[in-house]
Amino acid sequence: MSTEPRGDDALTSEEIPSRTNSFVGEPHDVTGARLAAEEFLRDLARSSPPAAPEYWDDILLVVTELAANAVQYAPGPFALRMRRTFDGVHVVLHDTSTTEPAPRPFDPRSGGGGIGWHLIHTLCDQVSVVTDDRGKDVHVFLPW
Repeated sequence: MSTEPRGDDALTSEEIPSRTNSFVGEPHDVTGARLAAEEFLRDLARSSPPAAPEYWDDILLVVTELAANAVQYAPGPFALRMRRTFDGVHVVLHDTSTTEPAPRPFDPRSGGGGIGWHLIHTLCDQVSVVTDDRGKDVHVFLPW
């Protein structure tokens, strides 16, 4: 079996950086998740800078929204897993709720939210939710 030569910038699956952080599920953990994501992106950017500067901010915004939703709607702890894919970043947020997220109407006059799930779907290339009896995993893929 022949193999094609690989360029210096190609990563094998063993070389793809990933990181997992666990949180208790308190309101301050939203900030903790964002800081953990920022640390991951800073480390990732050393070897693989983003193709566009806004990708960094988009990932941080999505992580913040996912963590805020976990704190607000799922009791207990949550875990944030981030890994580099060949064309972006895969973020998984696991929480203890078995209820799938659903879009809510957004009314800026009410101040009651409703924009986060819409933002997530707008900024991500792909969004999926996998539930089981222990909770759910929200998978999102973003460009890098």
